[in-house]
Amino acid sequence: MIKSELVLKIAEQNPHLYQRDVEILVNAILDTIADALARGDRVELRGFGAFSVKRREARKGRNPRTGAAVAVSEKAIPVFKTGKEMRQRLNAAKIGEGVAAE
Repeated sequence: MIKSELVLKIAEQNPHLYQRDVEILVNAILDTIADALARGDRVELRGFGAFSVKRREARKGRNPRTGAAVAVSEKAIPVFKTGKEMRQRLNAAKIGEGVAAE
């Protein structure tokens, strides 16, 4: 699901709200989460999951085309960990079963 589909779904479930207002709300929520992560804070949505930031240390990498050594700088990586309720819902729905691992 992409953001525009999320906005449409929420607007359908709340006919008293205009779609543009729902879009403003969704953008505000996502911007608030992004701002908190940029500050290094952890964002927890009970029953859904938690967003946090992990640091990857600077390291030496390789250019796959030439094999030359390349310096890779330190990076901040956003991480999402599902909440207990979300895991239970996904397991109950048996998401991904029947798909052969290659």
